[in-house]
Amino acid sequence: MLAVSVLAPLPALAAKYAAIVVDARTGEVLHEENADTLTYPASLTKMMTLYLTFDALDEGRLRLDQALPVSAWAEAQSPTKLGLRAGKTLRVEQAILGLVTKSANDASVVLAEALGGSEAKFAEMMTRKARELGMRNTVFRNSNGLPNMQQVTTARDFSILSRAMLSDHSRYYPYFSRRAFVYGGRSLNNHNRLMSRYEGMDGIKTGYTVASGFNLAASAVRDGRRLVAVVLGGKSAASRDARMEAILDKAFDKPSRGSEAPVVARAGDEDTPRAVAKGRPPAKPETIAQLASTVSTPAAVRPPARARDEDADTTKADGSKWGVQVGAFSTREASKRALTQATKQAPFLLRAAKPAVTPVKANGATVYRARMVGLDEGTARKVCSELTRNGHRCVPVSPNEKL
Repeated sequence: MLAVSVLAPLPALAAKYAAIVVDARTGEVLHEENADTLTYPASLTKMMTLYLTFDALDEGRLRLDQALPVSAWAEAQSPTKLGLRAGKTLRVEQAILGLVTKSANDASVVLAEALGGSEAKFAEMMTRKARELGMRNTVFRNSNGLPNMQQVTTARDFSILSRAMLSDHSRYYPYFSRRAFVYGGRSLNNHNRLMSRYEGMDGIKTGYTVASGFNLAASAVRDGRRLVAVVLGGKSAASRDARMEAILDKAFDKPSRGSEAPVVARAGDEDTPRAVAKGRPPAKPETIAQLASTVSTPAAVRPPARARDEDADTTKADGSKWGVQVGAFSTREASKRALTQATKQAPFLLRAAKPAVTPVKANGATVYRARMVGLDEGTARKVCSELTRNGHRCVPVSPNEKL
C-alpha cells in the first residue's frame, strides 16, 4: 500500500531541460539528456488520467456515452477548462476529447471523481499505476497537473507511460490525433502544433506551468518504425517544438536494433526499459514517502505563475498583504460555501483572514472569485499547503494582484 499520507511538502524544483527518445517497440533509448531529473509534469499528468480511464472502459466500469456528474470541485478548477457547471453532466467521450485537445482541467476532475470517488483518492490510484508500469520517480497529487510541489516526474518515466499507452490502449490512441474538438458551440484546437507539420507525428500531450516549463510527450512513426519522445522544461512552446523535431530527426536516422521484443515494465518485472537500455538491473520500487524523502533540489524558486497558452495558472509576487484563492465559481453562493469549507479545514491559520467574494468577467460570463484576504506571505503559503494536502485547490495571491 502506498504511503501517501506521510508526504511532507517538497521544496520547489527549478525547471530544467530534459529529454529522451525511445524506440516504442524495443524500448531502446536513442537519445537522453537529464532523463532522470525530477521536475513537474504539468498537463502531461492527464496522460495517466486517460490511461486509467481507458482501463475502466476496457473493464466495463465506464462507457463512452455515459454521463458523468460535474461537481463544484470540478467547476472550480483553474483554466484551461471547458467551463463546466456544477450539477450538469459530461459524457465520458467528451471528457476524453476535452483532455487531449483543450487540456481541460475541469473535465479531468470529472473523470477522477467518477473513478476514484474524489480527486485525492484518484491521485493515489494514479501513483499506484505509475509504480505498476515502472515509473519509479513519479508522484501524482492531482488529476490534471495544476501546480503542486509534491507532484513530480522525469522524462524517462513519461516515456514509459507513453509506450504503455501505445501497447495497452492502442484502440484508444487515435483520440490523441484529434486536431480539434467542438464543445458548447466552440471549436477547441489541439495544443500539439507539431502534429500539423512534423511527418508521422500523431500525439500525445502538451503541458505547461511556470515551474515545469514547456513540456511535450510525442510519438511519431516513419517507415513502420514508431518512436516515443519526451521534452521537459522548454523555454517556450516554439523552442520546445524545435527541440522535439531535432531529437526525433536524429533518432529516426539511427538504425533500429530490430530484434528485441517490446518492453513495457510492470511491478515485479525483472527488467524495465531503463534497465534494458543501461544494461543493469533496476532499483527496487519506492513508496511515495521514500521518493519524497530522497528528493534533493536546488535553491527554491518562486511558486508557479499564471500559465499562458497551454496549462494551469497561479500567482506570484512578494509583499505582506497576501491572500489565498480557493476557486472561482458561477454563483456567489458557491464561492461562499467554498470559503466556509476552507475555513473549517484551516481554522487556526485563517483565524484573522477576511472572506472576499469578487465578481469577475471571464469569456463573456461572470464568475465569483473566492478568496481569504489579509494574510502575510508565509501564512498564505501555509494555508495553501494545508488545503492542498487535504484535497482542496488553493492559490496564494500576492499584493501585486488586486484583491
